[in-house]
Amino acid sequence: MKRINLSDVGIAVYLLCAIIFFIVPIPSILLDVMLAINISIALIILFNVLFVKEVLDMSFFPTLLLFTTIFRISLNVSSTRLILSTGDPGNVVRTFGNFVGGGDMIIGTIVFIVLVIIQFVVINKGSERVAEVTARFTLDAMPGKQMAIDADLNTGAITDEQAKERREKIQKESSFFGAMDGATKYVKGDAIAGLIITVINIAGGTTMGATRQGLGLQEALLQYGILTIGDGLCSQIPSLVISLSTGVLVTKGSNEADFSGVLVKQLFGIPRVLYLVGSVLCFLGIFTPLNTVLFIALGAVFLVTGKKIDSMLGVEKIEEEVEQIETEVEEIRKPENVVSLLKVDPIELEFGYGIIPLADINQGGDLLDRVVMIRRQIALELGTVVPIIRLRDNIQLNPNQYIIKIKGIQLAEGEILFDHYMAMNPGFVEEEITGIPTYEPSFHLPAIWISEGQRERAESLGYTVVDPPSIIATHLTEVIRNNIAELLTRQDVQNLVENLKESNPVLIEELTPKLLGLGEIQKVLQNLLNEGISIRDLLSIFETLADHAAVTRDTDVLTEYVRQSLKRAISSKYFPANEVTSIVTLDPKIEQEIMQSVKQSEQGAFITLDPERTKNIMDAVEKEVNKLESLGKSTIIITSPIVRMYFKKLTEDYFKNLIVVSYNEVDSGVELQSVGMVTA
Repeated sequence: MKRINLSDVGIAVYLLCAIIFFIVPIPSILLDVMLAINISIALIILFNVLFVKEVLDMSFFPTLLLFTTIFRISLNVSSTRLILSTGDPGNVVRTFGNFVGGGDMIIGTIVFIVLVIIQFVVINKGSERVAEVTARFTLDAMPGKQMAIDADLNTGAITDEQAKERREKIQKESSFFGAMDGATKYVKGDAIAGLIITVINIAGGTTMGATRQGLGLQEALLQYGILTIGDGLCSQIPSLVISLSTGVLVTKGSNEADFSGVLVKQLFGIPRVLYLVGSVLCFLGIFTPLNTVLFIALGAVFLVTGKKIDSMLGVEKIEEEVEQIETEVEEIRKPENVVSLLKVDPIELEFGYGIIPLADINQGGDLLDRVVMIRRQIALELGTVVPIIRLRDNIQLNPNQYIIKIKGIQLAEGEILFDHYMAMNPGFVEEEITGIPTYEPSFHLPAIWISEGQRERAESLGYTVVDPPSIIATHLTEVIRNNIAELLTRQDVQNLVENLKESNPVLIEELTPKLLGLGEIQKVLQNLLNEGISIRDLLSIFETLADHAAVTRDTDVLTEYVRQSLKRAISSKYFPANEVTSIVTLDPKIEQEIMQSVKQSEQGAFITLDPERTKNIMDAVEKEVNKLESLGKSTIIITSPIVRMYFKKLTEDYFKNLIVVSYNEVDSGVELQSVGMVTA
């Protein structure tokens, strides 16, 4: 804290001095001290810029430019006041005028003008342009960098924390270069102001000397001109150093390296170049009228340096090879670290080498982008976050084969033909096209592989045509959607609870952990996701749980209460508006039979129905399901609320896509038409 306070005080005093110097006259000895401090700060900035490893290490450089500019201008005002009032601006100004300017008005003027031209025309102009272009390109590159981070995150190359750090760095770079684009205008304005102040000083000083001190015009011009040139040099040299620092920083880019070390290595790191330069210099010294001794000596220096660097590089290469061999031997000797092998990725997509171009951004593949969209799509659709999807190639697979794993276990596989398209008949296309017969991997529908040349014709005939990346993405989406309940962990539930707690703290405090534990909430959410019900409306779900958890902690019963509170969402999912939906009902006798067979235990409820009776009921269900499918309708069975969850458990092993809804989950505006009844 003490260091922070001293820093704050130092900065405040620095700025306060700048403001005071505009108003209060200062003695020449104090001006000397301040001019020396100003030169020191300029040199500190220059050497800091040279040796920082990346530009963000000097992220406050634009603010620093403003501070140093205002301080330097305030010193200009103070020195001008001393020159015009006393004719004695102090040792530093006088020394710069006499020593740097050679004590000659003309020489000093020329040196000053040359400095101004170098600063204003060369350094300032270039720095301003580089800062402007860098700011523009940094902003333009932001979306691409963000997508690259998302791609690395999805492939597991980086962690969430690393992705967050990279995004923050991109934001900081954008802000820095944008600020530098504006800050270079300070330096440009400072150079112009210095030039104007010098002209005013010469004119004002000459007038003061001639009118008030009785000097001749030439004598006044000489005396005040030298002082003014000294004053101009005192301000322009630090200004030139700051301008140079600005130019170095904006041209340095975002390279994370020691600037001077890299610069020297790039200039003198290739011995062949030094040999050529040395030979050319020796040739010029021998065969031209140029100074023979100078050019031959300089050429010899380059030749010897080249030879030395060549030998150093040879030694470094041998050392690297030895170090690499030693590292490999150490790795072999080290006991294997098997801890990393114990980790199981939630979702993996492995593919053969023939599919690599689809996942390689450099080859135009967009599979990584599609994976990002899958996570976004499921988050919007089901209200849960899909874990990181690991993509990796597997040489053990066929070139065009891919497999999908959930928690390390293969659940699905498929095979594509690269540079081909899959054409599927939606049911109404009569004309056939030639191709390689296959099956769509997600829904196992008959399809045909066609070439690029057949694509346009197939689409014109009415076929649904998809490319290989879309096939893989669709298959992956379906596998994730069917297993999303299993992928919902307690940590995911905790994150959802924390997000809702920010806006509804009272609800969360009432619900957990007083009424329900995290595991019980997880079970309810998994029950919903298992039947494809979105949990995005977490507020309604938790409100319902809080209402009924005091009565029962049975997660199956609580799930039914939640489903009834979500009846509007369930109705809009299964029953289209302004349409009559065909459904099948369940015989009340079967409902009563199922309820009588339900037994309660510590592990929950289970059904003790006779196997033969179960088979008869399932046969009846299959008959009604086939009837709905023949009509092209969704297979929906409606039951009474009390029996819905038990009937769903009874049928889920036989009919995966069967939708079971209770009467209490149907919105009042829905129109239904019963086309059959499950009875046996």
